[in-house]
Amino acid sequence: MPSTLITGIGTLVTNDPAHGTGPLGALTDAAVVIDGGTVAWVGPAAGAPAADEVFDAAGRALLPGWVDSHAHLVFAGDRTAEFNARMSGQSYSAGGIRTTVAATRAAADAELDANLARLVREALRQGTTLVECKSGYGLTVEDESRALRIASSYTPETTYLGAHVVAPEFADDPAGYVELVTGPMLDACAPYARWVDVFCEKGAFDGDQARAILTAGIERGLIPRVHANQLTYGPGVQLAVELGAASADHCTHLTDEDVAALAGSSTVATLLPGAEFSTRAVYPDARRLLEAGAVVALSTDCNPGSSFTSSMAFCIAVAVREMGMTPDEAVWAATAGGARALRRTDVGTVRVGARADLQLLDAPSPVHLAYRPGVPLTAAVWRAGVREV
Repeated sequence: MPSTLITGIGTLVTNDPAHGTGPLGALTDAAVVIDGGTVAWVGPAAGAPAADEVFDAAGRALLPGWVDSHAHLVFAGDRTAEFNARMSGQSYSAGGIRTTVAATRAAADAELDANLARLVREALRQGTTLVECKSGYGLTVEDESRALRIASSYTPETTYLGAHVVAPEFADDPAGYVELVTGPMLDACAPYARWVDVFCEKGAFDGDQARAILTAGIERGLIPRVHANQLTYGPGVQLAVELGAASADHCTHLTDEDVAALAGSSTVATLLPGAEFSTRAVYPDARRLLEAGAVVALSTDCNPGSSFTSSMAFCIAVAVREMGMTPDEAVWAATAGGARALRRTDVGTVRVGARADLQLLDAPSPVHLAYRPGVPLTAAVWRAGVREV
């Protein structure tokens, strides 16, 4: 792979304060050298070393690729009718997931693979260079394991979410379903997963059930993350912190105790504004979390029911407009924050030795992501040093 010098960068977001100013470690008139899939040099354009190829950024902004740490991309079917009904005044509940479960179970592997590939490519065109992918739309041993097997071809960040909702066959026996999720289903899925997740929510799994599921996953070597406090106040955030989860996701309804617990822990608060946008729900209060000292990530929650968007730029714009984040905070949350939520140190930053996951904006500054909402600003994308877009 030839080395590449990207020069003439208007604003370079490194997310390393040692390199530049502010929390984004921003540099102006900068350059980056990519070699062998990693970042080999970062600094002022005037001092850049030679490389095999040169790419002129022409004064545009260069950022780390988006790290989308919460997505549900293995599914079949369409929930347009549900969305239309909800926009006509009906409230959202977790029950809609079962519609996708039926379609996913009926789909062939090739159909699921093709849809996943389409969504990953769609996200990549918008600057997402690493995406987490959950199961959760099969809810049988066979369907959950095949979802993770398919997902593992596209990302190393795969999450076992057999505990998305109780499978319809176990509607009258939720305890039996928990036994399945913590037993045979876990056995089949663990080889394809890095993470274990649970939807700890009214209509899904209560605190005791969630604890049993996460503990079983931990015992099999999986790292916990939790769908927590999305629809109402509940035990999800406290459970996530107690079990050392990498992230508590949604965090829409938080008590002061929940905020303090997150701020005093290594658990990242991953906020998913696409879900609130698409369900007309109240947005999480990012300002409250940030001022308390919690680490905040932004993610798309891309799924066919409650947040069918793959656009991290859209989520940034909403977070700035509706959740009290500054543009810099939102960009950090969508890059370095997502990396923290996945416990990755090689992505979400532009520093020597990091994976060369980069995106060029057709704008001089990352502020334009919120300043020009809805405009496709991604002009070029490198993933592991390879120009993909």
